Amino acid sequence: MSQGDSQQLLSYPIPSEAALEPPAEWTRLRQQCPVARVKLASGDEASLLTRYEDVKQVLSDPRFTRTAADAAQVSETGAGVFDSEMAMLIPQSGEAHQRWRRMISKWFTAKRMAVLRPGIEATAEQLIDDMVKSGQPADLKASLGFPLPVWVICDMLGVPESDRDKFSYWSDALLNMTRYTKEETEAAQAEFVTYMMGHVAAKRAQPADDLLSEIIRNSDAEGGQWSDGELMATGMGLLIAGHETTANMIGKMVGMLLADRRRWEQLLADRSLIRPAVEEALRFDANSGFGMTRYISEDAEIAGTVVPSGTTVVCSMAAANRDESAFDGADDMNLGRTPNPHLAFGAGAHSCVGQALARTELQVVLEVLLRKLPSLELAVPAGELHRVEGLIVGGLREVPVRW
Repeated sequence: MSQGDSQQLLSYPIPSEAALEPPAEWTRLRQQCPVARVKLASGDEASLLTRYEDVKQVLSDPRFTRTAADAAQVSETGAGVFDSEMAMLIPQSGEAHQRWRRMISKWFTAKRMAVLRPGIEATAEQLIDDMVKSGQPADLKASLGFPLPVWVICDMLGVPESDRDKFSYWSDALLNMTRYTKEETEAAQAEFVTYMMGHVAAKRAQPADDLLSEIIRNSDAEGGQWSDGELMATGMGLLIAGHETTANMIGKMVGMLLADRRRWEQLLADRSLIRPAVEEALRFDANSGFGMTRYISEDAEIAGTVVPSGTTVVCSMAAANRDESAFDGADDMNLGRTPNPHLAFGAGAHSCVGQALARTELQVVLEVLLRKLPSLELAVPAGELHRVEGLIVGGLREVPVRW
């Protein structure tokens, strides 16, 4: 069977009636049309995957990859402003990509997370204290979700505290597809590149205890000294991948837990549920954004459908994470769910390199909020929360809370 040209072309991303709820279309697609033709915001067409096994298969298959040329197409399809720039400097596949991951992964081990955790906790406490002083109701996303990850990444990159606000702006400008003009986005990227090249030069001259200095010191053993461009792109990639996604997930996680306050009460009664609750929030998140794009370099069979070489495939991890064939009670938020093999961080060779850091930040946020603000609640009904429009990663515009 090959893909039918006569089927109705869906617009993608698929809209949802409520900010925390999945589009009703997901169930129909999983059951009846697991390889669906969709039209992207750019006008380009792609194939959308919504079943768990199919998404996992494509994300794990080394044939379905991202090359520099492919990444240039991504920016044209509206899936990423910075991808083409990054791909020219960071190897996207093969042994070179694995070398890059090995070097970066040293900074995301369980041991490193244990070292970072007290600092993340102190940062979360400071931000929550500042939010409380400013009075209620407050926007948890602006007060805690947005600043925390950028502070942590700036610290990892050895960026001074005085430059955190610049990093926040650059991250937002490079990921938001509607808030900024093309000129503003290009200017932000140029400013970021200039800053990071200067920062890399400073680290070469005077290495310290940060990720870039560590790479400069050790990269010879991993296949040769990295260029300034590779170091700059690595810093840029870590900020963009690690800031906006985690910032939005903090807001969505708290929003989901407070939308039905019995969930919050369950965590107050049993703090051992914090870790599985974070995993379940990641699985349950119906507003995770665009998904991952892959390019089919040869004809391939997916869900009984022949997908021809040259096809752009969009893998919806959020839709896959609601697949009843993979998760019992997939549409129920079960804070004690185990095992929980969700695909929120992708799968295979390109799974999120910073997932240990994201998990640590989410766990710490939950621990500190439960301890300091046990009476926390949404300041508006869950149905009045609004999605951010135009962002590649899904998020809420604000998360109004009181305590």
